Amino acid sequence: QVQLVESGGGLVQAGGSLRLSCAASGRTFSSMGWFRQAPGKEREFVAAISWSGVYTYYADSVKGRFTISRDNAKNTVYLQMNSLKPEDTAVYYCAAAFGNVRDYERDYDYWGQGTQVTVSA
Repeated sequence: QVQLVESGGGLVQAGGSLRLSCAASGRTFSSMGWFRQAPGKEREFVAAISWSGVYTYYADSVKGRFTISRDNAKNTVYLQMNSLKPEDTAVYYCAAAFGNVRDYERDYDYWGQGTQVTVSA
C-alpha cells in the first residue's frame, strides 16, 4: 500500500523558514513534487524533482526562496522554504509519480494528506 506522509508544517513569522518532509512508502517514484492550496484558491504547483535530483522545477512565485531535494535511500522528498511570506500560507501537498512529470497535477499518481503552513505578517 502506497502512502505519502508529510510533516514539518507550522506557524512561522514572515521572513522565517520551514522544512517540509514527505516520506513515501510502498513504492519508489520517478518524480516527486509539492503543491499547495490557499483558502479559496485552487491547488497550485510549487516544485518538482526528478529521480536523480538533477532536474528541479519551481513555480515563479517561489524561485530563489524554496529548494526541493530528495533522499532516495529514505524515499523522502524535502521542501526547504526560506524568506517566507504571508502569501505562502496554504496547505502543502506532497505528490508522487511513476513517470517523468513536472507541474501538471493530473500527471501525479499519489498524494499525501497535506500539511498546513501559516506565515504571519
